[in-house]
Amino acid sequence: MAVASKIRSAFRRQNTDESATSVNMATTEEPKGEVPVDVSAAEKNVNDGETAPEIPAISDDLQQGVRDVAAITRTWSKWSLAGVFINIWLLYFVNAFQSNVVNNLIPYLTSDWQSHSLLTSIYVVSGAITAACYIPIGKIMDVWGRAEGFLLMTIVATMGLVMMAATHNLATFCAGYVFYSLGFGGMTYCVDLLTADASQLKDRGLAYAFTSSPYVITAFGGSKASNEILNGMGMRWGIGIFAIIFPIVASPLYCILKYNLHLAKKQGLLARQKSNRAVFQSIWFYTVEFDALGVLLFSAGLVVFFLAFDIAGSAPDTWGTPYIIAMLVVGFVMLFFFVAYEYFFAPKPLFGQAYLWNRTVIGACALDFTYQLCYYCWNYYFTSFLQVVNDLTVAEAGYVSSTFDIVSSVLLIAVGLLIRYTGRFKWLLWIGVPLYIFAQGLMIYFRRPNQSVGYLIMCQVFISIGGSVFIICEQLAILAAVDQQYFAMALGLLNSVGTVGDAVGATISGVIWQNTFPKALKMYLPASAMAAFDDIYEDLDTQLKYPVGSRTRVAIQQAYAYAQTRMLAVGTGVMVLCFVWVLMIKNFNLKDKPQVGGIVF
Repeated sequence: MAVASKIRSAFRRQNTDESATSVNMATTEEPKGEVPVDVSAAEKNVNDGETAPEIPAISDDLQQGVRDVAAITRTWSKWSLAGVFINIWLLYFVNAFQSNVVNNLIPYLTSDWQSHSLLTSIYVVSGAITAACYIPIGKIMDVWGRAEGFLLMTIVATMGLVMMAATHNLATFCAGYVFYSLGFGGMTYCVDLLTADASQLKDRGLAYAFTSSPYVITAFGGSKASNEILNGMGMRWGIGIFAIIFPIVASPLYCILKYNLHLAKKQGLLARQKSNRAVFQSIWFYTVEFDALGVLLFSAGLVVFFLAFDIAGSAPDTWGTPYIIAMLVVGFVMLFFFVAYEYFFAPKPLFGQAYLWNRTVIGACALDFTYQLCYYCWNYYFTSFLQVVNDLTVAEAGYVSSTFDIVSSVLLIAVGLLIRYTGRFKWLLWIGVPLYIFAQGLMIYFRRPNQSVGYLIMCQVFISIGGSVFIICEQLAILAAVDQQYFAMALGLLNSVGTVGDAVGATISGVIWQNTFPKALKMYLPASAMAAFDDIYEDLDTQLKYPVGSRTRVAIQQAYAYAQTRMLAVGTGVMVLCFVWVLMIKNFNLKDKPQVGGIVF
């Protein structure tokens, strides 16, 4: 009974008449007031058996999307709240499952087109475009509504899955992967934002832990499915099936949000503001509101600049190739103009200047950027390494690489409970950072041939513990520094910076791979295998065809180790910066910072 009462107490109505001591993150307009709804008075009368007074309308000063979600949490039932969290859990389940499958299949898809060495190029392009779109997606959810932003991202993700499943060449696959990455990244961002809107700050870590828990299932199921797909229905159907499943799973959440928004309007809690703008005025308004020019400069500049590093190794004259030099110059100039435009000219800049002066925001974003960079500067070639060097199957390699998902799914709940009962999160970072550096440093030694895969799993477990702390603490830190009306922009900024870190890590990984792996192959391959050098370099299937223990297979394993140890060394060295970023984060007492009202987690 005690356990049941604790679970019931998590879904309770929160008072909104307390003032939050949050940092104002507005950049282009005056601070808006909190939503003037006294829910506590209404609840008190209901509990006393009296008729609840009419709830006043929500302030028109807030943006429409923020007003909508504030009204929804004040009108929906506990069953609706539970339904939202269950649906978010299912969305994470499908997302984690398809992500596991796609990541396991991509090395084989790129190998089909003799482009295994360009594996990271796909991640660089998609990461740069996705990073540039998080802030506009956040503005869509603030201006139009949470449900509308979620629906848009669902459509984009489904389009990406269809394109990837139907493709017959690398260029079309890359285009599909960009839509896929943007859609699922944006969808995750939408549900994370909704989780923040529907949970109080001290319980938010536990809410995020609950929605992330499906990874413990998909870590096994996704890896096994990848193996069966390769040997059964085929890679394209293995991806295409999710284009059918995902919209079906996503639709209930959209319906719940729209239905409860309808109830809020029916109860007079808010009225949709009508615009008298003409068509061209609306186009100009949204062009300015979403900072279209800034998005274009940021995404194009990132793609062109980082892609040059990724493909330079395969260019005719490497770094001396004219188009590589042109890409570096054009990319740098575009990023320079982006900074100048955002600082001096943008009516609604992507990254408001107020963000730049808050040490917690800076520290959380820098921590996420550094962590993502250090993790992805070696992770993209990890499953290939496990299959070639440790002779694991696709499923077994997936199990090992999914250690993070398995451990973090369980540990996130423990971290969320610790934060809930202590009200603090910074002390966990002082444990997570050194543990992560220690584990990644150990992997430098064990990422060699003739090492037991058990040691790699041990290191992955330690990395997972540190990473679990980062995931929750970064989100809590940046959300604790702002009010609810700026949740979307804060999470958008964190996701943008983290995705850029991912793209930078992929770029570093690609540069190291292209400058070490072929060099090591030339050193170690026997003369009899040199005729097949290009196939060995570009095709994972060719690498796996050589018997374990043969001179050629041993040479390939040594080349993998040569490249991977250098990737890990770079990541470990850069990770030391995280000590500085943790110092910058303020040690908030989450129990003293009420942010949301209504029926929340």
